[in-house]
Amino acid sequence: MQKRWFQTLIVLILVFLLILLVSAADFIFDPIFKYVGAVAFPVIGAGVLFYLTRPLMHLLEKLKLHRILAIMGVFLILLIALFLISRYIVPILENQFTNLVNNIPNMVSAVQDIIAYWESNQNLIPSEINETINQLTSNLQTYIESAMSFIFGFIGEFISTLFAIVLIPFFLFFLLKDGEKFVPFITQFFEKKKADNIRSLLYKIDDTLTSYIQGQLIVALCIGFLLYIGYTIISLNYAMTLAIFGMIICVIPFIGPYIAVTPAIIVGFFQDPLMPVWVAIVMIVAQQIEGNLVSPNVMGKALHLHPLTVITIVLAAGSIAGLLGMLFAIPIYAVVKTIISHFYETYQDAQKDEEDALI
Repeated sequence: MQKRWFQTLIVLILVFLLILLVSAADFIFDPIFKYVGAVAFPVIGAGVLFYLTRPLMHLLEKLKLHRILAIMGVFLILLIALFLISRYIVPILENQFTNLVNNIPNMVSAVQDIIAYWESNQNLIPSEINETINQLTSNLQTYIESAMSFIFGFIGEFISTLFAIVLIPFFLFFLLKDGEKFVPFITQFFEKKKADNIRSLLYKIDDTLTSYIQGQLIVALCIGFLLYIGYTIISLNYAMTLAIFGMIICVIPFIGPYIAVTPAIIVGFFQDPLMPVWVAIVMIVAQQIEGNLVSPNVMGKALHLHPLTVITIVLAAGSIAGLLGMLFAIPIYAVVKTIISHFYETYQDAQKDEEDALI
C-alpha cells in the first residue's frame, strides 16, 4: 500500500514539473497552442454533431446500408434540415430581427422620456437615485461606444467562425467513419488487463458525453418549443426570435433560463407594462415542465450531478472563461468526475490484485 501511495506521489510531482516546464518554455508551446485553438472550434463542432448523428448512422446501418452510404444519408438528412430551416424559419427570424432593430430608437426614446420625467420630479425621488441616474446619463456615450465595439468584435468573430464551419463536415465525416477505431488504437499498446481497464474508462467517457450532448439538445428543443407556444399565446412581439434565443441560451444549465428571459422581459415592457409579468409566467411554466419532466428523465439519471454542484461550477467557469466556460464547464466536469470515479474503483480493485491497477 505504501508503495502504491509513493508511486502516486511521484506521478503527481512529475505532472506539476511538466506543467512548470511548459509554462517556462511558452515560446515553444505557444505556436502549438495557437494551432490547437485554430482547429478547436471545428473539432468541437464536429464532435457535437458526431454524438448527435451517430445513432442515426447506426440506424441506417441496421437497414443494411454500407458505412459510407449511411454517412452520406446522415449528411443528406442534415442538408434537408438546413434547407427547411433556411426556407421556413430564417425568413421569419430575419423579419422579426429587422423589426426589433428598427424599433430600438423608439425604445431608447421611451427610456429618455422616463429619465426626463424623473428629472422633472426630483423632489419626489431620493438623492441617491438621482445621482445614479445622472451618472448613467453622463456615461451613456461610453456605454454605447463599448456596446458598438463589442458588436463589431462579435461580427469579426462571427466571420472567422463561418470559415471554421466549413471544416466541420470534413471532421464529422472522418469521425463517423473511423470513430470506432480510436479505442482499439489506444488499447493495443497495453497488456490485456490494462487494455480492458482503459477500454472501460473510454467507454464510460463516451457514455457520459453522449448522455450530456443528446440530453442538452432535447432539453433545449423542449424549452424553445414551450417558449414559442407561451410567447404566442400572450401575443409577445418577436415571439420566434426570442424563443430561439431562449432555446440557445438555455444550453447553459440553471443560469441560462434567467439570461434567456431578459430580452423577452425588456421587449415586453415596451409593448405593455404588464407583459413582463406574463413573460415571467411563461418562463416559469416552461422551466418547471423542463425541470420536473424532461431533464430528470433525459440527463439526471445519466450524469448524477447535484444542482448545487452545477450552479457552483457554472458560476466559477463563467467568471474565468465567460460564456464559453459556462457552455463547456458541465461536460468537462462530468468527464473529470467519470475519470476520477474510474481511477478510484481501479485503486480499490488494485488492493486485491495489483494486476488490476491502471498505473
